[in-house]
Amino acid sequence: MKPDWDRLGDEYAGSSSVLIGDVDCTDEDGGRPLCEKFEVRGYPTIKSFVDGDTTEGEDYNGGRDFDSLKSHVEEKLEIKCLVEDTEGCSEKEMAYMEKMKAKGPEEILKQGRRLDGMKGDSMKPDLKRWLNQRLRILKQMHEEL
Repeated sequence: MKPDWDRLGDEYAGSSSVLIGDVDCTDEDGGRPLCEKFEVRGYPTIKSFVDGDTTEGEDYNGGRDFDSLKSHVEEKLEIKCLVEDTEGCSEKEMAYMEKMKAKGPEEILKQGRRLDGMKGDSMKPDLKRWLNQRLRILKQMHEEL
């Protein structure tokens, strides 16, 4: 698995939305505390963290070959919707962009702060995903200003 994991890391080395990393859980001074925090019990364990989630991560139980790992990243982790290139955006995301563009810079910042304050709230996965999609859109729009 290690060669495929390293290849995946190389594939996403320049990505602005995906970071592939590994931790040595046997290293008492380095990785062990992190592994204890995330309850890693067996090796190799793969966890994915979406949109800055540092609370628990999601266990990955799919294939350990390069193609399976890459498919998981493409489907679950990679940000595809960009304000500058809406080809990867859903209709819902595009409608939200248009709505926010019409409201202007102050409202974009206000909404960004409001949604950011909701990130730690308990909510259904679909709502959490939509919250994070809106935050990514607003962040891109704010960078354009």
